[in-house]
Amino acid sequence: MATPVTQIEQDAREIHAHRGDVDPGEIAVGVVIGRASEFFDFFVYAIASVVVFPKLVFPFVDPLTGTLYSFAIFALAFIARPFGTTLFMAIDRHHGRGAKLAAALFLLGTSTVAIAFLPSYDTIGAAVIWLLAVFRIGQGVAWGGTWDGLAPLLAINAPAGRRGWYAMLPQLGAPIGLIIASALFAFFLGNLSAADFYDWGWRYPFFVAFAINVVALFARLRMAVTPQYARLFESGDLEPQKVSETLRVEGRGILIGAFAPLATFALFHMVTVFPLSWVFLFTSERPTRFLLIEALAAFCGLAAVLVSGTIADRVGRRALLGGSAVAIAAFSGFAPQLLAGGVVGEALFMVLAFTLLGISFGQSSGVVASHFAPKYRYTASALTNDLAWLFGAGFAPLAALLLSSHFGLLASGAYLLSGAICTLVALRFDRRLELATGG
Repeated sequence: MATPVTQIEQDAREIHAHRGDVDPGEIAVGVVIGRASEFFDFFVYAIASVVVFPKLVFPFVDPLTGTLYSFAIFALAFIARPFGTTLFMAIDRHHGRGAKLAAALFLLGTSTVAIAFLPSYDTIGAAVIWLLAVFRIGQGVAWGGTWDGLAPLLAINAPAGRRGWYAMLPQLGAPIGLIIASALFAFFLGNLSAADFYDWGWRYPFFVAFAINVVALFARLRMAVTPQYARLFESGDLEPQKVSETLRVEGRGILIGAFAPLATFALFHMVTVFPLSWVFLFTSERPTRFLLIEALAAFCGLAAVLVSGTIADRVGRRALLGGSAVAIAAFSGFAPQLLAGGVVGEALFMVLAFTLLGISFGQSSGVVASHFAPKYRYTASALTNDLAWLFGAGFAPLAALLLSSHFGLLASGAYLLSGAICTLVALRFDRRLELATGG
C-alpha cells in the first residue's frame, strides 16, 4: 500500500538521513513524550472539571450539581473518541501518517487552548456551556487521531522474555502527565487569590498543554518516519483499515479487549478525578494540599508502572492483570473508609491506589492485540483502546460521585468492584479466544 508523503514528513525524514536507523530507545522516548502530552491535556481538563468549571460554567446550581454537570461534559470526549478514530483512519489511508498526526494534534491543541479563553456564564450565559461541550468533543475527536499503534506493537515485537517491559513504556506517560498537571494547579491555587485564580490563573495550564502538544507533534513525527516504523507499515502491522471492516472481522476480540482492562480504567478515575471532587465538595480541606498529595502519590504510581514490566515478564501479562483485578476488588472493600479518614487516610488511599493502578495500568495496553490479524491489528487496537476508555473511564467520575453523594462513599467501592469483576470475566473469554485461535 503506497503511503502519501507530506512536506512535514519529508522535513522530519531529513533529520534521520545522516543516521540511518534510530535506536529503539529513542522510539520509546518518543512514545512516552506523546503519551505524556495526551495525559497532561487529560488531567488539566479533569482538574478544571472539579475546581473551575462548576463555578465558571454552572454557577446557577449548587456545587455538587455543577460538578455532576461538569463530569457529564467530561464524558463527551470519550464518546467522541471512536468517531475521531474513524475520521483519522480515513485521513491516514488517503493522506499518510504525518498528515493524520499533524491534523489530530493541531485539533487537540486548538481545542485545548480554546478552553483557556472560555468566558464565564455571567458574561455570555448558557452559550458557555455549549462552547465547553464543543471544545471537549474536539479534544475527544483529536484523541482518536493521535493513535500511533506503537503501544501494543512495542509489546508484540519485543525480544523474548521482555514483552511486559516494552508494554509498560508507553504507560509511563500517564503518571508523568498527572504529576505536572497537579503541580501546576497546586501552584496557582496556592499562590493566587481566589479572584485572580478564577479570573486568569486557571487558564495557564491550558496554555502549557498547547505548548507541550507542539513538542509532542515533532516527537511523534520523528518516530513516524523512522525506517523501523516504515517497515512495520509495509508489513501490514501499521496499515490502517476501514473501521466497518475491522469491526466485522475482529469485533469479538475488540469487545473482549475493551473490557479486559475495565478494573484498571475504573480505578484510574477513582484515584485521579473522583477523590479530588469528593474532598473539594465534602471536606474543609483546601484542594491545594490534596493536589500535592496526588502528585506525590503519582510518583508511587510511576515506580509501580516500571515494576509491572518486570513482574509481567516473570508471571505473564494476563496473570498480572488478573491478579491486579483481584487486588483491586479487595481494595474496593476498604478504599472508601480510607478516603473518609482525614488527611492521613487520604494519603494512604492515594499511595495504595496509585501503586495498584501503576502495576495494572502498566500492562493494560493491547492485552489482546496479539490475537488480531496483522492486517487489522493497527485499527483494531485503536478501537479497543477507545472503547476501553469509554466503558471503563468515561463515566467513572460521574457515576462514582452520583452514587456516593446519594448512598455514601461505600457506593464508590461497589462501583470499583464491578469493574474488577468485568475484567476477570473478560480475561476468561480472552483465554478461550486464545485457545480457539491457537494464540
